[in-house]
Amino acid sequence: MFQEIKTELNDTPKTEVFACPVCYEPLIRKGPPGMNLPAIYRSGFKCSKCNKSFTSKDVFLDLTVTSGMKEYSELKPARTELFRSPLVSFLYERGWRQNFNRSGFPGRDEEFQMAQDYFKPVAGGILVDVSCGSGLFSRKFASSGAYSAVIALDFSENMLRQCYDYIRQEETPMNTNLALVRADISRLPFASCSIDAIHAGAAIHCWPSPSNAIAEISRVLKPGGVFVATTFLSTPTNSGPFSIDALRPLRQIVGPVNSSYNFFTEGELKDLCISCGLVNYSSKVQRSFIMFSGQKP
Repeated sequence: MFQEIKTELNDTPKTEVFACPVCYEPLIRKGPPGMNLPAIYRSGFKCSKCNKSFTSKDVFLDLTVTSGMKEYSELKPARTELFRSPLVSFLYERGWRQNFNRSGFPGRDEEFQMAQDYFKPVAGGILVDVSCGSGLFSRKFASSGAYSAVIALDFSENMLRQCYDYIRQEETPMNTNLALVRADISRLPFASCSIDAIHAGAAIHCWPSPSNAIAEISRVLKPGGVFVATTFLSTPTNSGPFSIDALRPLRQIVGPVNSSYNFFTEGELKDLCISCGLVNYSSKVQRSFIMFSGQKP
């Protein structure tokens, strides 16, 4: 799968940026160094405390609590499970995401630049793009060269596979500092105070528990670290792509979808960030679109 990249195999275990999702202890990595796809694929990870092991599946590293389980399985809320569908993963950048402009989303390039402006204080650090989907922004963050490493993180296996397909189609060098990781937004596999920047593009309304997720984001950010997110504001005439009308064509194919997404007012988003320990809250609003940011003190 990664034959075109040649790396020296380093058998000396070393502490990694990743942490165990069970006990949050640092993972010991055995394999070639680096945060690029081939190096991660060829590496094994093990918790230094509970001895749970983690390896890459397909093209991503699975750092969920359920990783490696053979008998147990669980389902998330329907709004989360929807994005694990191969069909939705395929369609996300082929029309679905483009419909967000009806609600005021400026579009990929402008949203990327807006986020980059917020991230200027942490340039050169590690950025995690949580709920990255098909990597719409992960790929731009990685190719910008502004960060020492970019981690594209999502709970959906198919979204991560789609991200990998786009990387290959765009001829992004496989040794770019970009890693694909499967993880739960409410159980981030990083040590406390270890990440410089976290981005969540059009995601918070899909999270099972936004308060738990923001608390986790606050936990893993370094002092001075920056969180930037976009979502749909709660309005009487919200016309986001998750309205019943917009979902109806997909419902005929993938089945009924729970439409109870979490739409918030700007005041609620500010309160959520502050309550989870973030400071310097700021936002930019355009119709139902909001980009907001907070910083770890």
